[in-house]
Amino acid sequence: MSHRLFFGIRPPHSIREALLGIMSGVDNARWQDDAQLHLTLRYIGEVDTPMAEDIADAASSLSFEPFEVTLAGVGYFEKKHRPTLLYAGIVPTEPLLRYQRKLERILQRCGLEPEARKFVPHITLARLNTASGPLASFLARHEGLALGPWQVDDYILYESFLREQGSLYQPVVTYPAFPR
Repeated sequence: MSHRLFFGIRPPHSIREALLGIMSGVDNARWQDDAQLHLTLRYIGEVDTPMAEDIADAASSLSFEPFEVTLAGVGYFEKKHRPTLLYAGIVPTEPLLRYQRKLERILQRCGLEPEARKFVPHITLARLNTASGPLASFLARHEGLALGPWQVDDYILYESFLREQGSLYQPVVTYPAFPR
């Protein structure tokens, strides 16, 4: 059996509510729902059950002090000069980046290939297709978005299930922040 996994940080209810409140104004955008809002630390993808268990066990060794995360602004990612995803940006503080690098090293020790993409901390707001847009009004309206800070006390290993109405993210293990 295979498992589609990723590690993420779940924002508190107040941050999620504020994000849900700005999700409109882009035609044909597939807006995320409350259950989908998270900061992805590392996408893993499809792995078999023994590897999933190794990853879950290895991640429990990651020790970190709680740290703060702040949202700042909005933006988008594109492929082949076409916007594919709208996001709320996360200020890339040293504690967050250090924590993400530690997680990356742990996953490589489990046998995963290094992540090829640069870590750009964000929370996905909407997925876009060729019929989506325009974005300029949304980006201008929310360029000054500032939410938080909030304290990160844990991180989560999620399993992702693809569905027609959007992915379902199921928490598998929650890891608390504290020195071990």
